[in-house]
Amino acid sequence: MDRTPPDTPLDLFADAAALTAQLVDTASPSGEEKPLADAIETALRALPHLTVDRYGNNIVARTALGRPERVILAGHIDTVPIADNVPSRLDADGVLWGCGTCDMKSGVAVQLRIAAIVTEPLRDLTFVFYDNEEVAAHLNGLGRLAEAHPDWLAGDFAVLLEPSDGQVEGGCQGTLRVLLRTRGERAHSARSWMGANAIHAAAPLLDRLAAYEPRRPVVDGLEYREGLNAVRIEAGVAGNVIPDVCTVTVNYRYAPDRSGDEALAHVREVFADCPVEEFTVDDHSGAARPGLSHPAAAAFVAAVGGTPQPKYGWTDVSRFSSLGVPAVNYGPGNPHLAHKRDEHVDTAKILATEERLRAWLTS
Repeated sequence: MDRTPPDTPLDLFADAAALTAQLVDTASPSGEEKPLADAIETALRALPHLTVDRYGNNIVARTALGRPERVILAGHIDTVPIADNVPSRLDADGVLWGCGTCDMKSGVAVQLRIAAIVTEPLRDLTFVFYDNEEVAAHLNGLGRLAEAHPDWLAGDFAVLLEPSDGQVEGGCQGTLRVLLRTRGERAHSARSWMGANAIHAAAPLLDRLAAYEPRRPVVDGLEYREGLNAVRIEAGVAGNVIPDVCTVTVNYRYAPDRSGDEALAHVREVFADCPVEEFTVDDHSGAARPGLSHPAAAAFVAAVGGTPQPKYGWTDVSRFSSLGVPAVNYGPGNPHLAHKRDEHVDTAKILATEERLRAWLTS
């Protein structure tokens, strides 16, 4: 259910670290984003240089300066469930602790700061704040925006402010989850010869996975590491029953040189001669190429510095890629701290991220 909104409005003219703390203190686990979406909409509508639209708990704000190029800055406003880590806490070393500090309210704070203070950018800007990123793909606010209002997401280049520890991460892996089901015949375990054990029948699947050698392809100059792994096994009836069904859940993280159809075909090929009675696709989100050859991307990398890295994991750059908008991940949080109880962010990195983005957009 929705949580009580804060008594004070968002202050977009506070520094980005203080704004991050304010965003964290407005709790917004997936499905409970309305108070924060309301606060963001109110703050943005007070800025006369922006046109603001809303669809559900998704907010889109845009400049209309007639620039020859449009850049999208995007971020999700939801978090994983709170783990006794709200309200936020700032320590003496300048580290801000709390749910969402890393993933990704520090990035959202940078978006809001840019929206407020960069009123004459060299490129037209679109700011996207969306809900339900941390849950099932069909709930994803950016996906629903792309279906309902694709024109709101038109652009030449996008920066997703997902945590990347202040370095550019190009593209993303695709993620495919399949359910492999083996069947047997139920029997009393004291008379096991009268049945067939479905768990034992799954052994060839696990052997195949243990022996699997993942690819490490280079895509647009970045090396991606793939992975094919069992992530769950479900079976068993009782302590004295031979199980007749076993389901192995397999997750394939694949590089962006493969399409979704190619990834699915590869997984089917891996298990082609295994005793799989049912092969079910449980979830699938495609990969995205880095897009670093695009002129805006090259200018962005030159402006923020560092050496681009591949993105290990799936992010919504994939959705922008499917819309024909090349995108990168670039945010202040450390991705290794995302979703942890002790989630935190170095406030100096928040300020540095904002400064670099401002420089790119104004010089």
